[in-house]
Amino acid sequence: MKNDFDKDIGNLVISKDFAVGNDVVFLPDFKASFNPLFKNKIFTTEEVAYCEQFENPMLRYASTWASKEAVYKAIKQIIPSPISFKKIEISRSKVAGIPTIKLPDLYNKFNFSLSISHDGDYVWAFVILKIEDK
Repeated sequence: MKNDFDKDIGNLVISKDFAVGNDVVFLPDFKASFNPLFKNKIFTTEEVAYCEQFENPMLRYASTWASKEAVYKAIKQIIPSPISFKKIEISRSKVAGIPTIKLPDLYNKFNFSLSISHDGDYVWAFVILKIEDK
């Protein structure tokens, strides 16, 4: 499968070596739709542990969700086959640390820069994806 992926990358990214993705989350709507099924389907164990350590975990869940959406949107510009949200992991080395993106090894040619911001009822995530070995 890895060889097919590498072949697809080579075929799809002839003239494009980067992509961007972003997402905005409105916290009241996010809180209203958040439920255990969504939590278990979307977030990794490490992401849940990170979010739950805060007094207001919903803000952290929303920022992680926005980040996953932004990553998904950037990847989809390069590879039309979708990636599962559970396979996109947003991690931080410390509380409020620089967010990093962890993906399966098949995506090791992708280099990301992620920025997350929140203000009032809104959370925003922006991703730049660069393809290495171009």
